[in-house]
Amino acid sequence: MVRKLFGTDGVRGKANASPMTAEMAMRLGAAAGRYFRREADSSVHRVVIGKDTRLSGYMFENALTAGLTSTGMNVLLLGPVPTPAVGLLTPSMRADLGIMISASHNPADDNGIKFFGPDGFKLSDEAEAEIEALVDRGVSLAQAQNIGRAKRIDDGRFRYQERVKSTFPHGMRLDGMKIVVDCANGAAYKTAPEVLWELGAQVIPVGVSPNGRNINDGCGSTAPRTAAETVVAHGADVGICLDGDADRIILIDETGKVADGDQLMARMAARWAEDGRLAGGALVATVMSNLGLERFLEGRGLRLERTAVGDRYVVEAMRRGGYNLGGEQSGHIVMTDFATTGDGLMAGLQFLAEMVRTGQRASELTKAFEPVPQLLRNVRFGTGQRPLDADSVKSAIAGAEEDLNGSGRLLIRKSGTEPLVRVMAECEDEALLTRVVDDVVAAVEAVTQG
Repeated sequence: MVRKLFGTDGVRGKANASPMTAEMAMRLGAAAGRYFRREADSSVHRVVIGKDTRLSGYMFENALTAGLTSTGMNVLLLGPVPTPAVGLLTPSMRADLGIMISASHNPADDNGIKFFGPDGFKLSDEAEAEIEALVDRGVSLAQAQNIGRAKRIDDGRFRYQERVKSTFPHGMRLDGMKIVVDCANGAAYKTAPEVLWELGAQVIPVGVSPNGRNINDGCGSTAPRTAAETVVAHGADVGICLDGDADRIILIDETGKVADGDQLMARMAARWAEDGRLAGGALVATVMSNLGLERFLEGRGLRLERTAVGDRYVVEAMRRGGYNLGGEQSGHIVMTDFATTGDGLMAGLQFLAEMVRTGQRASELTKAFEPVPQLLRNVRFGTGQRPLDADSVKSAIAGAEEDLNGSGRLLIRKSGTEPLVRVMAECEDEALLTRVVDDVVAAVEAVTQG
């Protein structure tokens, strides 16, 4: 079944433009409500809804609530919470369904709708396709006496915060540690500083003044410069940058240098393996992860299991293979012993625990391996354009692969969350690396701008 609404992470797009309209959100809510209904009595059907701090979140929260209650679902509204909180609270509150309203790291004008099943994990491709089919067909509504109710849940954030703290080693504290935390003016703007302070750290918060329009705007994991400058200016020990819905993390060492998810995953995998905690002797990561990570793991007798891009595919591979650690270079870190999806704050605590345990500085711990030179460039395309289908682009890709000739990797893909073609290559020869990426990008741009 071909999916038109769902991408790699739910439904996403510019707010008030197709498909992210209030009308579509209401139809999605009704379709999801009908898909997850088990019995005729509406009192047993429950869905939890969280959101980040985007202005359009109010609109989509109300529209989803209307659709869900029309099919007999009772809605529990959590307000602004990180995405992993929805994954946690859906099974904890015995809900049939969890929904997060967020476009993650995207600009404020975008928004998205992510669905979680009763087990707290994101839905499979098959489930999303069935919900999409229900959107197309329309659904039968509940009888008047079975319409659902909506209720605000005031303590959802605090329940999540206690769960996050429980993942930190018992008896360990962050006393004496100065930490910059950049919350991207997003969902964790209260949660992250409070958790770190409660664990004993001196917290310097950045990006904690959301106004509905400034989420990810010059801050957070996609724009770590402000946090890096703050780390240096305050003489902080480490910086933690989250994105708009706090499911990813980027680290900053005490010198202001940025470390990506690959370095954090390498450090965690090595520690967990030493402690006998790394299930299956493997780390699950995507095709975007650096070759240096793979070599680092092999040197320790560990494996790297690669998946398609998207944390949902990482989680699916982890569950299939019985692995408990995975993630993405972009900073999604998934620890299925603790959470059902990527959790930036939990991953940050794992790194902070390693700092406390070893007494090493962040700059020592974030340099687990020497990365192979990697270059990633994005090319935006217009509505209806299919640049990767063009013969000229296919020819450029074939030429680039021939030039690399086994000396590196080339990965060309369409983003699942934005209208972008991502061109990535790895190669020890940096001049060759730059040339092959430039050649492919030029071919794609010629099609998109022609």
